[in-house]
Amino acid sequence: MTFAELLEQVGSMGRFQSIHVTLLVLPILLMASHNILQNFTAATPGHHCHIAIVANYTCDDNFTDLLYCQELLKISIPVDGNQQPEKCLRFISAQWQLLDPNATTTNGTEMDTEPCMDGWIYDKSVFTSTIITEWDLVCGSRTLKQMAQSIYMAGVLVGAIVFGSLSDKFGRKSLLIWSCLQMAITGSCAAFSSNFAMYCVFRFLTGMALSGINLNCVSLSVEWAPTKVRAAIGMVTGYSYSIGQFILAGLAYVIPDWRWLQLAVSVPYFIFFFYGWWFTESARWLATAGKLNQALKELQKVAQINGRKEEGDKLSVEDLRASLQKEMSAAKSTHTAADLVRTPSVRRVSWCLCFVWFSTSFAYYGLAMDLQNFGVSIYLIQVVYGAVDIPAKLIGFFMISFIGRRVTQASALILAGLAILANIFVPQDLQTLRILLAVFGKGCLAASFNCAFLYTGELYPTVIRQTGMGFVNTLARVGGIVAPLVQMTSEYLPSLPLIIYGAAPVVSGIATCFLPETRNMPLPDTIEDIERQRRSRVITDVGREDKVLLKASRLEPLKEII
Repeated sequence: MTFAELLEQVGSMGRFQSIHVTLLVLPILLMASHNILQNFTAATPGHHCHIAIVANYTCDDNFTDLLYCQELLKISIPVDGNQQPEKCLRFISAQWQLLDPNATTTNGTEMDTEPCMDGWIYDKSVFTSTIITEWDLVCGSRTLKQMAQSIYMAGVLVGAIVFGSLSDKFGRKSLLIWSCLQMAITGSCAAFSSNFAMYCVFRFLTGMALSGINLNCVSLSVEWAPTKVRAAIGMVTGYSYSIGQFILAGLAYVIPDWRWLQLAVSVPYFIFFFYGWWFTESARWLATAGKLNQALKELQKVAQINGRKEEGDKLSVEDLRASLQKEMSAAKSTHTAADLVRTPSVRRVSWCLCFVWFSTSFAYYGLAMDLQNFGVSIYLIQVVYGAVDIPAKLIGFFMISFIGRRVTQASALILAGLAILANIFVPQDLQTLRILLAVFGKGCLAASFNCAFLYTGELYPTVIRQTGMGFVNTLARVGGIVAPLVQMTSEYLPSLPLIIYGAAPVVSGIATCFLPETRNMPLPDTIEDIERQRRSRVITDVGREDKVLLKASRLEPLKEII
């Protein structure tokens, strides 16, 4: 009897699975809020140098009020090529001659100017406070904004490595509970940071916790689900992340202060921490760890919740030992990250998934973290970005269920890359078309992420599944770290970032074609299962070739007659 058959005996999709998946997707709802939180907490409002009071001209220290002090702005702040006040320069001395209505407007940079020496004045009409206005991360310090996001993504990377391995050793449940607690504490502490360095440290730790939550929520939901509904669970998990983007847009609109917004998306994890103790540990993992007594208790607990207490009571440790002999033997050997490349089949899976995860994350965050450059309301574009996930993931779900994982993954990546590359040839004045292509590309990448989580969990065997998930998540976070840096290449060629963002998914889509299909296939438990499946596919392919050759040989006499 396999684990799938044991699961059917205690109830493969009953009340337990419904409650289990519902509680697991709740922490994922706010994951998007942390991943793209800096679109709002690190938004850069309009700003210019602080103006010292000159003569009898007085204005309140507020950008909105200063808009009515045109004379003071005109004599104190130079204008840029768009006739807007310069953000990082001011006149060394007041240019009174500019008040003459007959005076010719001159680009201020041709006059004597200096950097902002007394700070900046910010437009507070949209954001009352961000980390940009809090610590003046503009002009010479503007790169610190991207650094903060990269540090956060570095934390996600480290978390993927650390929690991926630890959950294979200590279980999914305990690491999920710890990750929720760490997220709640460090996320809340970030809101009380007194300086930028402290903020970055807490954001790094928050990123680590996010990886632990993500990895273990996916594993617990997949490992307690039968094969036939894994795609549906993957869709539910993906949609919870998409809904989280709507939640973030709504919260950011209602809470314009970055400290309160940071708290709003962090405190709920205390609730997730407390109810996390109810979660049932993966019986698959318990079996591979040799903890049969606890695995039996968990299976009986599931049977009772699903209304199959009698079937659960019939199970015994001896039955489990006989039924799960394969999982028990796997526990006798120690598995490390080296197992991801030790055998030919697993090595191919690992290499191909490297491309898939890196390029998906790389292109996704290249698009998702650049909302202010669209020239429309940042709240509106965030809602549109979240809304496109709904049809994209729904189409992806049907493709995953009826066509297959490999085709869905490859097509999503290639279409996303082509949409990004197409924007290179769209003129800047066709802003609507550029936004539509970007939104379409982002939707394809969201579908790619959704498929990748399910596909990866099915490709790696149980004994190294979390290690594998941690490994590919590492590559994804490297993509997230590198994505902001690619924007700097626009100084050499304006279209170069789009070329890089678009080429990566196309190459990865081609690499996906070398992965095996997993639709309607049982989850592999050991590395030997993977190799056995590869050999069976080879035998099947050889059989098909023999049949083709046999048919061709039978047609030879007919060819001679013709």
